[in-house]
Amino acid sequence: MSQDEFELFLSEMADVKPLPQDAVLQQNGEFSPTLAQQARRKAAEQEMEYDPQYLSMEYVDLVKPDDVFAYCKDGVQQGVYRNLRLGKYQLDATLNLLGKSLQEARSQLLQFITDCHKRGVRTLLIQHGMGRNSKPHPAILRSYVFKWLPSFVPVLAAHTAQRQHGGYSATYVLLQKNAEQKRENRERHTK
Repeated sequence: MSQDEFELFLSEMADVKPLPQDAVLQQNGEFSPTLAQQARRKAAEQEMEYDPQYLSMEYVDLVKPDDVFAYCKDGVQQGVYRNLRLGKYQLDATLNLLGKSLQEARSQLLQFITDCHKRGVRTLLIQHGMGRNSKPHPAILRSYVFKWLPSFVPVLAAHTAQRQHGGYSATYVLLQKNAEQKRENRERHTK
């Protein structure tokens, strides 16, 4: 700040008077949170902790009923992804979400993928429908499934199914190996 600017500041502030200072109240406990408030705060903080399997119900980019879904994590071999995309893997489990509310679909999808991964199931088919007639927006469930699948840690890849497996109304999902399968694989390759 230059000398001229400082003098201008002082001249502008010449008639300013400090506010009278309020007395500071001593903390005597009457303003401390109640046990109920503390419990609500703790519950809210736990909800806010990061959950890697959290499936958001917030805003979603709507997809069209005939949009292709293609998702592949880095490190997945292109040949593996191509075989998934072309429906060449045996489908080990199927989840039908047709007619489900978003809340029901969210809960069932989370449980299904978690259970399949624990059991060592690798290739899944999710039937979500095309949503041409869903109200108020077409393909709302389909849009959320497309949003949710990449948020699952075990999901390596996903792609719109081939016609014989439901086409645009279904999605193939490839899960990573669970801990037991990885251990078996290591043992097999170290021999």
